[in-house]
Amino acid sequence: MPDFPWSPGSATGVGSLPGTDIAEAQRIVFGELPDLPHLAELPARGPGADMIGRSAGFLVELPVQLYAGRWQVAPRPGKDLRVTADLLERDLDQLTEQGETYAGPLKIQSAGPWTLAASIDLQIGGRLLRDAGAVRDLTDSLAEGLRRHVDDVRKRLPRAEILLQLDEPSLPAVLAGRVPTESGLGAYRSVPGPDAASALRTVVEAVGVPVIAHCCAPSVPLQVFRDARAAAVALDLSLLKDLDPLGEALEAGLGLFAGAAPSVPSPSPSLSSSARRVDGKWVAERVSTLWKRLGFPAAQLPRQVVITPACGLAGASPAYVRAVLTACREAARRFSEV
Repeated sequence: MPDFPWSPGSATGVGSLPGTDIAEAQRIVFGELPDLPHLAELPARGPGADMIGRSAGFLVELPVQLYAGRWQVAPRPGKDLRVTADLLERDLDQLTEQGETYAGPLKIQSAGPWTLAASIDLQIGGRLLRDAGAVRDLTDSLAEGLRRHVDDVRKRLPRAEILLQLDEPSLPAVLAGRVPTESGLGAYRSVPGPDAASALRTVVEAVGVPVIAHCCAPSVPLQVFRDARAAAVALDLSLLKDLDPLGEALEAGLGLFAGAAPSVPSPSPSLSSSARRVDGKWVAERVSTLWKRLGFPAAQLPRQVVITPACGLAGASPAYVRAVLTACREAARRFSEV
């Protein structure tokens, strides 16, 4: 079994949290997820804190701007990029202040090249995805920008071991040719799996740290992530239909960030009672049931699997966030104590 870059019995978050107070959000992360904390993301702060705008801020010499509520390629850096950079700087300052004494694995996140290409418009209209040359430029730009971001975080927290999560919720649609054109009457060409893996591998090789490929959409492209040389895949367990590809990937040494706790509470007249139902025992049972169905030894689970919420928590209440992160941490510790 490979030597995974996290401690046995770890839990972490996917990235996003509710609210606009980055200091409080980062305190929650370090407090609830002490073995594998992450850089908190707060999309409620508006443009530049959203997944696409925040990630586009990493692009080197490929500026973007907001136009009619969408991100598009810009002729030069402007106000929107300044806002994005300022928000990220505040986040990193809080990470530096609160993680000053932290030693161990630490996760940062960015959208991957395919989700950005499917979400950012060209100046002439249409998504970047329509132009293969533009996708190559975006991929190279993102790879360089994330390399710099990793270096910056490493300088701020020299005792931390950086992991990078690439969020690719749009990749299944890109592969299937289901990303709609601006008219909504058609769709962009499908991208072959080897081409998708090649772009992701460009980023993986540039950043020089273990990469977790995250996709909380149906039909997670596990072979693409394996071919991209990701260290792990992060997915929503409730969306798994066919276990064979996952079993093959795990057998080949891929780590699993198992999204086992719902990102929002199930419908209930009382939020507090709903939050109480998502406990460590329940989350651990979901993961152990999957592991047994896959047929792997129980002793392997705490090394290869990290417990997470199903996806980001931006739509949850603060009380539910704490309940979910506590449940993930308790579930992970149950496995490590067996």
